[in-house]
This record gives sequence, C-alpha cells and structure tokens, in this order.
Amino acid sequence: MDALDTLREEVREGRVSPDRLVDLIASQQRQLQATRQQLEATQQQLQTATERIATLEKKVGDALPAKLDEPFSVRSEEQRQAARGKKRKRKRPGRRGRLKTKDKIAQAERIEAVYPEGVPPKECRLSHVRPVWRLENGRAVLIAYQIYRGPKNRYGQIPGVLGRSEFGLEIITEIAYLVYLVGLSFDKVCLLLHFFQNLKLAKAQADALLYRLARHWEHEFDVLCTLLANSLVVHADETGWSLHSVWAFLSEKARVLLFGVHKDAETLKKILDPATFAGIVISDHAAVYENFTAAQKCWAHLLRKAIKLTLQDPSKGDYRTFTDRLLEIYREACRVQRDQRLSDAGRAKKVTLLDDELLDLCTRLCRADLPPAEGLDKDFRLLLQEVFHLMIAQKLFTFVTALPVEQPNGETKPVAGTNNEAERTLRGPAEARKTGRTNKTSNGSRRQTLLTTVLESLRLYLTTFTLASVLAELKRWWATGQSCFEKLLHKLGLTPPPSEVTMIDRIFSSPIPTPTG
Repeated sequence: MDALDTLREEVREGRVSPDRLVDLIASQQRQLQATRQQLEATQQQLQTATERIATLEKKVGDALPAKLDEPFSVRSEEQRQAARGKKRKRKRPGRRGRLKTKDKIAQAERIEAVYPEGVPPKECRLSHVRPVWRLENGRAVLIAYQIYRGPKNRYGQIPGVLGRSEFGLEIITEIAYLVYLVGLSFDKVCLLLHFFQNLKLAKAQADALLYRLARHWEHEFDVLCTLLANSLVVHADETGWSLHSVWAFLSEKARVLLFGVHKDAETLKKILDPATFAGIVISDHAAVYENFTAAQKCWAHLLRKAIKLTLQDPSKGDYRTFTDRLLEIYREACRVQRDQRLSDAGRAKKVTLLDDELLDLCTRLCRADLPPAEGLDKDFRLLLQEVFHLMIAQKLFTFVTALPVEQPNGETKPVAGTNNEAERTLRGPAEARKTGRTNKTSNGSRRQTLLTTVLESLRLYLTTFTLASVLAELKRWWATGQSCFEKLLHKLGLTPPPSEVTMIDRIFSSPIPTPTG
C-alpha cells in the first residue's frame, strides 16, 4: 500500500486532523506551482535556443558563396572586360615563337626540286623554297622543296601538299582519323604525334589543318552523296547531339554521316529522297522513314521491346510466349536467307509462311474483344499492333528475299534484318555527347561531316583499312586527279553533281533572318 492509500485510509477512519489535511493540500499546491514555473523556464530556454539556431543558420547560409551560372576563369573575366570596352595591356614579346623560313630550311633533312609538269628543267628557274613536314617510314621528316617556275608563270606543284600548307596531306589525314574516328582530343593528338613521330604541332595548327582538308574534300562528299542515293541498301539511324542530331547513312557504296542537322523529313529528303530512292532502307520504326517504297524494319528493336516486357513482369505468360515465338520466327527467317538450296520463288514461299505464323501469333494474343489495357499490358498491346502492321506492310522479311550486295573492295554481304551496324556507328558520337566532347558550332559540325564521311567511306574501297593503304590511295588520287569514289561514279554511268551548289551547302544552309521593325 502506497502513501496515498494510507492517507485515504486514515482520513476515512478519522485519524487525520483537518489542519494536517490543509497542510498537505498547501504543500501539493506549492510543489505544483514550482513544477509549473520550472516548465515555463524550460520552454523559454528552448525558444531562445531555437531562435539562436535559426540566426546561426542564416549567418552560415549567407557566408556560403552562391553557385554561379557564368564561368569565373581569368579568360572569361577578360572577355567580359573586353565587352565593357576595357582593353587589356599586353607586353610585346621580344621575339615571336614562329620560326623564320630560312631557319626551317636550315633544319631540313634534304632538299628536293619541284618543276612544272611537262616543262624541261632547263627552261625553269628557281622561284622560292618551301619547307614541308612529311611522313616517311613512320616518322616526320622536314623537306625543303625548291619550287621552280617555267614559262607563262607555271609553278611546280608539291605532290600531296594542299595550297601553301607546311604539312603533307598524310599528316592531316592522320590527324583527322585520330580526332574523328578514334575520338581523341587535339591535345592528345599533338602529344601522340610528338611522341611517336617527333612532330611538334600546336593545337591551333591541327585545327586549321582539318579545316583545310575539309574544304579540299567537299567535292568527294558530293560524289559520295550521289553514290548513296543510287545504292541498293541503306542503313539509316540517328541520335541526339550537342547541335540537333547526328544522322548515319550506311550503304554498300558510301557511308555518309551528318553532324549537327535536324532530324526531320526535310533533311532526309536532301540526302535520300523517298520519292526517288529505289533501294532498301533498313531503319527503326520512326515516322520519318515511312515513305520509302522498299523498307526493312529492325528486328532488334522489336525483340528488345518484347524482352523488356518479360523482365518487367516475369509472371505474365503471354509476354514470355510472344517473346519466345517472335525470336523463333526471326531465327527461322535468318535460316531461310542463308539456305542456298532455295530459289527466289522458294524463299518467297517461305516468307509467306512466316507471315502466316506472325499473323497467328498476333491475333491469338491480341483479340478485339479485350478490355482497354493500362501499364505493361498497354505496352504489350501496342507492340503486338506494331508487329502486325509491319507484317501487313511487308517490312519485316524484306532481308530474306533481297540479294547480297557487293562493296567496291570486293567483299559481299547479305542484307541484314537489323539496324545494328548504324547503331554501332553512332555509338562513338553518342558517348562524345554524354561527356561533352562534341562540336558546339555549325562550322565544326560541317567539318566533322566532311572528314568523317570520306574516311569512313574509304573502308568500303580498301581491302585493309590502315594508314599505309589510305595514304597509298590518296597518293593515287593526287597523281590521277580522280578519287576512287568518282571512279565508281563514272563506272556506273552516273552524272556527277553540279559544282555550283555543293551538297554540304544544301545540308547546312540556314535562312537569312527577316529584319524586324
């Protein structure tokens, strides 16, 4: 029994006097008052601490620097000062870093004389000497060319040198390959050239050389676009980029890559007009490719969608049934394409049977009386409808009956049922986009379009794609005045494109803004 029960028992038995009871009540009131005052003091301290914490947090927040959207490097500040009209005082160096021509000639390993073509050396006189860096036996060699002038101001032309450049075409081609096909930065390319070939090259020089090579190859780009428009099979794919999109067109005659263009029907019409192109276009199910007469839709896209559904909900038997059966039909189509025992009529008959199997699969899993679907069931229903519509449009088994195509290097390849080759080609530009290693200007996109197109197309014309084989082909171009692309163009009896408006200008042309006000 506790104290309260004892007190209650004593009050009930009359053993507690009224005075003692009053004292007990007064004592409890005093204790309650003290507890109330202590609680009020504690609440006051808590409020004071809360206000103090808020004040300190505000001071700390004000002390932290705000995140700036603008760059705050020294160069950026100098540009802002220049915009405000403040000129930077520069100290004039006592000597420029550029060597004089006579100093370069003194460092040359040998001297070669260059006479005008068809003019006897006795009728020529020395005009000037030009030092040029060339690649010989895997290393950079500085050669001093003595340029002779003949009658009627005919000058000797250094083979493999663009204009008044101090670097041979082989060096510029190597830079273009490392930058655009390998994906190295200008800094790394300069380091590689210095380390492996003992060639000191500044980043600005490499940038200027690539622009020179791009201008030199503009005509080859026109020829390749003409060959593309007259190809038998074209793989087409596109992906986002720093400027608009990058588009790949891969055929057995040309590999054209467009950087920094819009992904629309107008751009497609300039490079591959659906109204006139008679070949097969292998692509995904994007709406921009719907107007081509002969088309092959990518089976990999359809199979990936089906496999994704089985992974998202493994418990759905319809998803697994459709995926397994769709993959079996595609494998059967590939076997029919490879079967050399079948004639053209036999393959066409097999394709009819494959269409019937797809029709049976789609109608069995997607009936008209099914209620509206949502979520994964809706995606599954849309995939069934996509496969059904492609089968009705005869765009799933075009690759089975198509004849193999032969490349200019003699290699023969069957027509693919997927667009994986174009996707692999765009993998490098897509990775460069994610890491911010892409061009940010239209001129840079134009240059990359020209150089990448010509270099990638050379793969189709050379049995081995190496630096030695590429340089040998470029040397033949220089000697004959005709590239391997233009040679094939004349062999096919095609008309070269007009030189008034180049294809690259048509693709990268921008309308003149209309003045306002």
